[in-house]
Amino acid sequence: MSAKRHDVLGIGNALVDILARADEAFLGQHHIAKGAMQLVDEAGADALYAAMGPTTTVSGGSASNTIAGVAALGGRGALIARVRRDDLGAAFAHDLHAMGVAFPTAPAEDGPGTGRCFVLVTPDGERSMSTYLGAGQDLSPADLDEDMIAASDIIYLEGYLWDPPQAKAAFLRAAEVAHASGGRVAITLSDAFCVDRYRDEFNNLIDSKVVDIVFANTHEVTSLYQTADFGTALAELAKRDVLGVVTRSEKGCVILDNGQRIAVPAAPIGTLVDTTGAGDLFAAGFLFGLARNAPLEICGQIGAIAAAEVIQHMGARPVADLKQLIAQSGLKF
Repeated sequence: MSAKRHDVLGIGNALVDILARADEAFLGQHHIAKGAMQLVDEAGADALYAAMGPTTTVSGGSASNTIAGVAALGGRGALIARVRRDDLGAAFAHDLHAMGVAFPTAPAEDGPGTGRCFVLVTPDGERSMSTYLGAGQDLSPADLDEDMIAASDIIYLEGYLWDPPQAKAAFLRAAEVAHASGGRVAITLSDAFCVDRYRDEFNNLIDSKVVDIVFANTHEVTSLYQTADFGTALAELAKRDVLGVVTRSEKGCVILDNGQRIAVPAAPIGTLVDTTGAGDLFAAGFLFGLARNAPLEICGQIGAIAAAEVIQHMGARPVADLKQLIAQSGLKF
């Protein structure tokens, strides 16, 4: 285990997830791209909420889901993210504190409300997201707790946060502080459409060693290297001086490190209910293992178990005891 105070510190959008089931026709009627994340303004958020069926409301946000997963595994998690002082912001903070996550960011007293992510789950378990960033889009370098960043073994940066310019500046400053204190910097590419918007900038983050660890799924890595061939994309990522972790849904993941390629199978599940949070919880398990110096294959196996748990129920936070699931798996690290 690292001597640092926190195993993993996430920096990302603070969002409250509002989940509902929907069919393909509903997605088409509201011009929602299946399986992707799109940004909406406040009016669009209100209109979509009014049209949705029965909903379930839970704290969410990609990086915060990952940090919640780290805490559920017994790790020391922290989060920097911006909420408004409103009911949703209070609920978001309460949920993190209840899990033992350090969340020091002061709520905004004015400006946009706490962000919301409307998650529509189709019968095949696929999730399609419409996100109103709200207060999260105003995250800036002034919101960073640099002492906390320096006290973290790994900082985990959410690619979705690359949209707002001030948040981008915070992202870069956090990486600088982390490296100066001997920490490692991870990024999740978040979404293929996000990669389409910022491909050159993401490639620059990787090539210039701003980041040390890259998480992507099949669609994101092929978008990053503008190829339809997964093998070609993997080969391109393998050329970079980073630890690459590419998830492949039911096919498991591929880990790329110093010319080494490690394939890890997905963990078995009973029934697929909702894929929301699968990548977030996989990253939680992988980073938890990495912070404890577990072999990379074991890191991938912990990630697979955490991801398998979250896709068997609605919502992006674990409900089963992840520590117990790992203990039952027999993994040694």
